[in-house]
Amino acid sequence: MENEDQYQQYDCLLFDLDDTLYPLSSGISVQITKNIQEFMLQKLGMKESEVPELCISLYKDYGTTMAGLKAQGYNFEYDDFHSFVHGRLPYDSLNPDPILRGLLLSLPIRKVVFTNSDKAHAARVLGKLGIEDCFETIISFETLNPTNNADDSVGAEETENIEQPNTGSVIPKTPVVCKPFEHAYEETFKIANINPKRTLFFDDSIRNLQTAKELGLHTVMIGTSHRTKGADHAFESIHNIKEALPELWETTEQCENVRYSREIAIEQPVQA
Repeated sequence: MENEDQYQQYDCLLFDLDDTLYPLSSGISVQITKNIQEFMLQKLGMKESEVPELCISLYKDYGTTMAGLKAQGYNFEYDDFHSFVHGRLPYDSLNPDPILRGLLLSLPIRKVVFTNSDKAHAARVLGKLGIEDCFETIISFETLNPTNNADDSVGAEETENIEQPNTGSVIPKTPVVCKPFEHAYEETFKIANINPKRTLFFDDSIRNLQTAKELGLHTVMIGTSHRTKGADHAFESIHNIKEALPELWETTEQCENVRYSREIAIEQPVQA
């Protein structure tokens, strides 16, 4: 008897959120950066001349500026940070995306969102796009960082350094679990019951994709058609998914055909 699994290479599609499920041109990410810098100025009392460069460097080193700030010993509550940064975003710049919704619903494969952002932001974005019911679950900041302790900045007993993903350079440890660090992926695999070797991961960050690739996931770079190391595929928009990866639909149809043919064979009466 044939095995249906041979027709289905992937059993999970894992999606980043920001600048992946909607385009960079929305302006959301630009405003997020502005709000983070304002938080650093207003809430952490940093010098205005130092904030832009530090914001960028921490993001590059840690995947999120918040994770970098915690590594540097700054003391603030996660919820306060997220409320300040995401509470004033121009969500109205996001519109329902019936094309993306149709693509997602046409694939009977598990679909999971994996984002460094908080759950409230993820819910607002997915709701604005009209695709909130297209995913099995959302792995958000709170999923991987379930406590909101204002005193969780790295203490003396936790000051050991860690190796930066993909570069090998050594940086101070952060208490925040997030991409592009391997631990965030490993926890996501456990929580969402994901087999990385049978999962296709979509993200706009090459650092996130490189870590994913090292852990066995198949990877898709969103936002450019130029494929670089760490990306198995690359295309400008998530809307290109069917054009670029028609095998996702073809293998699904093959599975349905095999299933249907088996049902016919079982129901067919045997004539003596």
